[in-house]
Order: sequence, then C-alpha cells, then structure tokens
Amino acid sequence: MKKVLIPVTNHATLGDTDQANGTYAPELTHVVHVLKAQGIGYELASIQGGQVPLYGTDAEGDEVNRQMLEDAELQAKIANTLSVAELNVSDYDAIFYPGGFGLLSDLATDEQFATLAATHYEAGGVIAAVCHGPAALLPIMLSNGKPLIGDKSVTCFTREEEIDFGTISSIPFLLEEAIARKAAQYRKVQPWQEFVIEDAGLITGQNPASAHAVGVALAQHLKTQ
Repeated sequence: MKKVLIPVTNHATLGDTDQANGTYAPELTHVVHVLKAQGIGYELASIQGGQVPLYGTDAEGDEVNRQMLEDAELQAKIANTLSVAELNVSDYDAIFYPGGFGLLSDLATDEQFATLAATHYEAGGVIAAVCHGPAALLPIMLSNGKPLIGDKSVTCFTREEEIDFGTISSIPFLLEEAIARKAAQYRKVQPWQEFVIEDAGLITGQNPASAHAVGVALAQHLKTQ
C-alpha cells in the first residue's frame, strides 16, 4: 500500500495572537478523504508529536469535512501524531502539507522536517502542499545547496485572500511574498478559485477550494509510480 506522510503544526494560535488556530481542518480532511477512497494509507506527524490543534472543524456546508472528522482512524491520528524524531521517511511514498496559519510559526522554519523532505524528494518522492502548507517548503534545501522550490512553479494562499480573510495584519509573514522571492515562478488566480500546479514532483494548491484537487493530483501521481 502506498503511504503519505502528513506533517501538521503544533502551533495553536494565529501568530502571536490569542486566536485559536492550528491546521485548517478542511484542507486535511478533503485530502485524506481522497486518499482513503483510493486505498492510500497516511500518517500524521508533527515536530513535538501528540495531540495537534485544528480549526475550521465547523465549516458550514462542508459534508466531507464533517464526515471525516467523525472518522475514528483520523481522530486517533490527530490525537497522537508521531514526532519528527520517530519518523523514517523511507516508509512513505509522498509528503503532504495541509494549510492553516499555525505552520507559519513552526514548520515554515523547521530544519528537521525540511531535511527529511529533501531526502524524500531526492529519492524520487512526491511532495504536495495547499494554501499555507507551502510555507513548509521554504526551508527545504536540496543536496546541491539549492532550495527545493528554486527551479519550480509554485502557488499558495495569496495576499488578496489574506486581506479578504482579515488576517493580513496578524500573520507572522506574508506567504505569497516569501514564496515569490524563493521560487522560480509564483502563480495565482482570482481569490478563492481552485488552482493547482504540478511541477517535477511538487504539487501545490492556492487555497481551501484547491484541497480536493490537490488530493486527486497526489493520488494520481502515486497510482502511476
């Protein structure tokens, strides 16, 4: 069985504010829903391990999110994520980073996960990320000394979407700018529209509306490996 490693944040607030945050649940649940439907296994991990914070668990009108949050397997994995120190990245065929503002405060600068991801990618693995998930791509450096995204076309949550969402003044940094400065090409479409880019084993989606399509692209890639 193919298996996907899903690193998630331990950071429970929006930046330095007291606003509850973490991983945005629909970006996790929609991708896990696709993986399960395709018979692909998955594991959740975080820097510290253990219970991890989610928000968006009550997203209105999102039946997939509601259904998956009632899934006993997923709930058990959310409550007991593996720590980065416990991981053997060779056990996995892909890495997927869901979004949420929390990871801007930990995975966006974490060298341990970045090193594992570089090893995984250079061994032929695929990496996917959606919304703020691409923040975790920023510290990934390949063995040639170059950034993973340095020769890639990448998308992520946009400045306009931060403004619409009311978070532009609270985030630790503007992800669009950070990605645009490091990637070969940053691309986006109108706010809140589905948009996914695939480039040399790297799959990125712009926003929550893109999560399902990222899951489909990831599953298709794994099925053809």
